[in-house]
Amino acid sequence: MMFRVAIAALCLSLAAPAAFAGQDGRPSLGAGREDQAPAPGRQVPLSRVISMIAARTPGKYLNAWPGDLGGRPVYNVQWRMKDGRVVVFIVDAQTGATIGRQGG
Repeated sequence: MMFRVAIAALCLSLAAPAAFAGQDGRPSLGAGREDQAPAPGRQVPLSRVISMIAARTPGKYLNAWPGDLGGRPVYNVQWRMKDGRVVVFIVDAQTGATIGRQGG
């Protein structure tokens, strides 16, 4: 009986660190925090992208849709400027960086 308990404890102690490790095996401390850059293949939340645009561009969010630019995922964010013009910001979905702008 004690042997089985020891084996179970050993298995749990070996499995527990793996549950908190990232894909590369290193601990993923702070995982899920939105203030960190996303891992490759992951995307910045659209809400964060909208907040970043609002912080530097007066106006109003209208709409957004996913897209692709040269093989990388992008957000197309439609924005009404203060003067009424409508522009579409093209934002890299993995980094949150604005790549371009159309209209207005």
